[in-house]
Amino acid sequence: MNRLSGAFQIAAVYVGTVIGAGFATGREIVEFFTRFGFIGLLAILMSGYLFIVLGTKMMIKAHQLKASSYEELNEYLFGKWLSKFMNLLMMFMLVGVTAVMLSGAGAVFQEQLEFPKQWGVLLTIFLGFIVMAVGTKGLFAVNSFVVPIMILFNLILMLHSVNDSEFLETLLIIPHVDDGWKSVIAPFSYVAFNLSMASAVLVPIAGEADDLKTIRYGGIIGGVLLTIILISSHFTLVMIPNLTLYQIPMAVVVKGMVQGIYFIYIFIIYGEIFTSVIGGVFGLEKQLSQYWSGSRLWVFSLIFLMIYLLSLFEYSQLLAYLYPLFGYLSLIYIVLLWMKPRIQS
Repeated sequence: MNRLSGAFQIAAVYVGTVIGAGFATGREIVEFFTRFGFIGLLAILMSGYLFIVLGTKMMIKAHQLKASSYEELNEYLFGKWLSKFMNLLMMFMLVGVTAVMLSGAGAVFQEQLEFPKQWGVLLTIFLGFIVMAVGTKGLFAVNSFVVPIMILFNLILMLHSVNDSEFLETLLIIPHVDDGWKSVIAPFSYVAFNLSMASAVLVPIAGEADDLKTIRYGGIIGGVLLTIILISSHFTLVMIPNLTLYQIPMAVVVKGMVQGIYFIYIFIIYGEIFTSVIGGVFGLEKQLSQYWSGSRLWVFSLIFLMIYLLSLFEYSQLLAYLYPLFGYLSLIYIVLLWMKPRIQS
């Protein structure tokens, strides 16, 4: 693997891990940004900067520590004793978030394909077992395939929205919302939440990598791509009337604007949800394997059972309550990541 292709693989895993059920469907972007109108766009720009700087810094520190799991990075950030609490908290958060993503897979089947929700959930679990059996190569392969297609389709939808005669006027609107104060902390809580969750996947990958420059380039490229996807999604979502009413608003856009690619885009949404499900399961397996002497099959079975039970709750309810809560709890994570000095190698 040369430096450039290695950087793009790391970037693809970075993007694929962050773009989960809420991000790919548009629901998460609505919750944190788009419902605040133009202020939400400014918050997205700040989020993009943080993804580039802090995501890269997190992976560089993981590489310098030769960390095999997020526990080792947490010990460096929080200290020996506080890190034990944070490890438990992050494991709980990772289980909750992966369950949200699994529920999102079911929501795609239920809301957009009119199939039972359980069909989507069980199919995702089945495919997840297959990818986990392959290991890290399977994680790289799935993300390297899905992420470029997702970016391409997002740009197509954005161009369609930008050509609307009312686009600029709509983009500049600042609607009244009762919790408008959240728009100020949204970029920080959003990035804190996503980076702390992505650390379960990115830390062991960066810890095993050989080349520091590959990791740095991968982090920068991944952060830039996340910024592009956020902006293009926001430009598309602002054109939806009553956008907070939909569980999968991006699919509503495709169905109403570019019907010829509707089912392709549903497949892409599902693919992005799937990349985050397997990313979460990969991170949990790395963590639980340190305490479990049984086979990996039993570890995966336990993980999928936990997230399956949680996924029985409604996807939009899980996202609306768990994501902001986890974001606030993760704020201390990015503060310490920002403040910690560079490790001398």
